Amino acid sequence: MTTRATDNIGAPRVRRDEGVKGTETKAAYKTTELIVYVLAVLGVLIASAIVDASFGADPAWRYVTYLTVGYMISRGLAKSGSRNPKAEGE
Repeated sequence: MTTRATDNIGAPRVRRDEGVKGTETKAAYKTTELIVYVLAVLGVLIASAIVDASFGADPAWRYVTYLTVGYMISRGLAKSGSRNPKAEGE
């Protein structure tokens, strides 16, 4: 028996589950982005409470808003281009 060069005898079979849907990246609570965001918000709020009147509530909440917008943009960019190959049940 002769074999052709295109025969895959002995080669491992590749299984492709095209019917399994992947989730968009990791869930937000599983990323370090969320941890850094929460720590930054806490840092701004604690600093505004400790520092004298030159850094009060108004600038602190403005910075928290900036941090929130930045976090939302970073999550949007992370979700826009990549997929997590695992099933949604995780």
